[in-house]
Amino acid sequence: MAENKKSFWTYYRFPIILLSSILLGSIIGLVMGEKATIFQPLGDIFLNIMFTIVVPLVFVTISSAVSSIVDMKRLGKIIGSMLLVFVVTGIIASVLMIIVVNVYPPAKGVNIAMEVAEEIAPLKTGEQIVKAVTVSDFPELISRKNMLPLIIFSIFFGICVSLLGEKAKPITDLLNLLSDVFLKMVSLIMYYAPIGLGAYFASLIGNFGPELLGSYARAMAVYYPLCILYFFIAFFFYSYFASGMAGVKVFFKNIFPVAITSLATQSSIATIPVNLSSAKRIGVPKDIRDIVIPIGATAHMDGSCLSAILKISFLFGIFDIPFKGLGTYVTAIIISVLSGVVMSGVPGGGLIGEMLIVNLYGFPPEAFPIVATIGYLVDPPATMINVTGDTVAAMMVTRILEGKDWLAKKLTKDE
Repeated sequence: MAENKKSFWTYYRFPIILLSSILLGSIIGLVMGEKATIFQPLGDIFLNIMFTIVVPLVFVTISSAVSSIVDMKRLGKIIGSMLLVFVVTGIIASVLMIIVVNVYPPAKGVNIAMEVAEEIAPLKTGEQIVKAVTVSDFPELISRKNMLPLIIFSIFFGICVSLLGEKAKPITDLLNLLSDVFLKMVSLIMYYAPIGLGAYFASLIGNFGPELLGSYARAMAVYYPLCILYFFIAFFFYSYFASGMAGVKVFFKNIFPVAITSLATQSSIATIPVNLSSAKRIGVPKDIRDIVIPIGATAHMDGSCLSAILKISFLFGIFDIPFKGLGTYVTAIIISVLSGVVMSGVPGGGLIGEMLIVNLYGFPPEAFPIVATIGYLVDPPATMINVTGDTVAAMMVTRILEGKDWLAKKLTKDE
């Protein structure tokens, strides 16, 4: 019995400490109200440290993973399987939310004063695509605001190193070593996480807690429970597909530090370091986790797909338009997946997706502050689903490439 208790504490000590600090921070926020913002600098320090490390970490992990792949066909299989998983899980999330909002319309009985927004610039699709995948100067590449161009550059750099063969081996070895160094930095930074996340939550609850009890409560009553159910039920089936009950156990054993960090920071990108570390403990091979998780932070958004459908149906209700019909649903699914992909991984990055919704449906500018407010309120659980979804996606990609018994092979034992 004592050994079992010790084993439980060994496995869950850090998540328990993190949860306790978040709970304490939330209580402080509720008690102190807006005065709790005095703790925000402590939370900002943690967030800034994560943002500082994430750009070099993403570059070295992706480029080292790609450069170590001698067989370019495997790289193609990883990326192809990854995109398949991203799209399928995004569609599943969107369909689930469509069902829920039809049963429980989020805008029913909601009265929100129309706030006039500034003129929203029309969405220029071609220009948006160019800005999404490229930058005009190298210094812009070294920024968390341009993660997708950085990821593309890292993949291209890794491919070039791999194509040079044996003479580029010192570069491959250096990249692998740097990857280990940055992951060690992450493990040390996480000692500060309980203080940083607790302080961050105290400030968030103190500042925005009352809004959850206001006119948006019905929409939150739809979204928050669904996110919890999606986390436990959908991810159960995804991890079961990845590796049976063993996959389910190892996923939920290792995912809570990732979930808690993403919930507090509201940033997919800031959680990349913790996510990579957890994926390694789960047993996802290095080349797969180092490609799927950083790319997933900008292009895999199950939580954002859920929130996009919520926002669309909410606006339909506000403007008294029936949210019904196959054409409406298909359009909503396409927009939700698209808005999930174009969102950046930084707090508040959902504004781009919200502009996309307002513009593509032709809602008046007054709709933007309405949907933006919903976006802010749903951001913490949406980010949690986005980030933890990247982990289980990496497991599913491994299952596709390595077979259903990949976990038993212990593919990470020598890494």
